Amino acid sequence: MARIAVIGGTGYAGSHIVAEAVSRGHTVASVARSVPAERIEGATYVEGTILDVPGLVTELEGVDVVVSTVAARGDMLGNVRQNIAALVDRLPGTVRIGVIGGAGGSLIAPGGARLIDQPSFTEEYKPEALEAIGILEDLQADDRGHDWFYVHPAGGFGAWNPGERTGSYRDGGDVLVTDADGESFISGADLAVAVIDEIENPRHSRERFTVGY
Repeated sequence: MARIAVIGGTGYAGSHIVAEAVSRGHTVASVARSVPAERIEGATYVEGTILDVPGLVTELEGVDVVVSTVAARGDMLGNVRQNIAALVDRLPGTVRIGVIGGAGGSLIAPGGARLIDQPSFTEEYKPEALEAIGILEDLQADDRGHDWFYVHPAGGFGAWNPGERTGSYRDGGDVLVTDADGESFISGADLAVAVIDEIENPRHSRERFTVGY
């Protein structure tokens, strides 16, 4: 079993990942700026933030995998990319790093353009999406040996569209996953299934991948 820390572990994606990891018997620390009143039984809750990388590194001592689910929105816009880079720089080389990004960096077809570059992409979401893409670019450029994976959820992923756990998903590689009607969706619970599957049986070493139904 792995020792997993989920940064942003009380948020939408993070809480689902914590719950899925605990249910499979992993040792899980949920890291967030505050400890919630309602907690997932079996998880450890730690106060921490990527805005304090030295303190966070201390809190993460001994973990095998660190998964960041922190989105660059609100007061975190402009603060996520640089601090994830600093965190990667300070973590031991044996720690695997996972990042939950956004759909914007997904390709719309093999070898094609990105979703963010399509006219239909909502303008107000572009700053957050560009920062998430920047994190991916930093990981791809890193030659210090950290193993990592980066997940692009489906386009309809979010707390506003929660769905249910089915235990299944499709891995689209670089390409946005859509169904027969062109819709792109995955529930928070099934995103978590994909993340823990990747931790337990790595298929994407230093790679990104998309998930959806």
